[in-house]
Amino acid sequence: MDPNPWQEAEEHISAADPVMRALIARHAPCRLQRDRVLFEGLLGAIVSQQLSVKAARTIFGRFKDLFPDGVTPQAVLEAPVETLRGVGFSRAKAAYAHDLAAHVLDGRLELERLDELSDEEIVRELTAVKGIGRWTAEMILMFDLARPDILPVDDLGIREGFRRAYGLPERPGPEEMARIAEPWRPWRSVGSWYLWRVLENEPMSQQPEPG
Repeated sequence: MDPNPWQEAEEHISAADPVMRALIARHAPCRLQRDRVLFEGLLGAIVSQQLSVKAARTIFGRFKDLFPDGVTPQAVLEAPVETLRGVGFSRAKAAYAHDLAAHVLDGRLELERLDELSDEEIVRELTAVKGIGRWTAEMILMFDLARPDILPVDDLGIREGFRRAYGLPERPGPEEMARIAEPWRPWRSVGSWYLWRVLENEPMSQQPEPG
């Protein structure tokens, strides 16, 4: 296995952007990798919405403990809402988990073929599920599918990372972030990962997702 699969990306960004060059030198190597079962990754992304990283991990750990034989779409769909609420899900997130499981079971969402689709096609497929908005889809693209060129402009951690790293007076909007990150293409996922390192945190979810 390549000890640093993102070396080309780091070299490209470092050459294009002196601010990022310093961040990369301090925090390398990038540790983005595909290390989760996709269905579990989607559930984890739903859980993490509007929660701190610590709280989301605790709730998701309790959730997984409900399924000693594995977190499968059938098992999740059969889990009563009150059981899910008992481990920390809101009523809305329990409904989102059930809707996700139903989409997978009836074939509306074919997880095994997502790798064949473009980034935007995947966003459209995922956001057809209740509770999955663009932010969640972008987290899946980065952390579950290892897509290299995602810039999650709705993520508060990314916005704050830009502000601190570039010494901006306030958190930038999507257009300013896209402008700054343009030289990183086609490796904006890697640049985003390094911006989170400015905060020494993982992605922050504070964006409302559709219900």
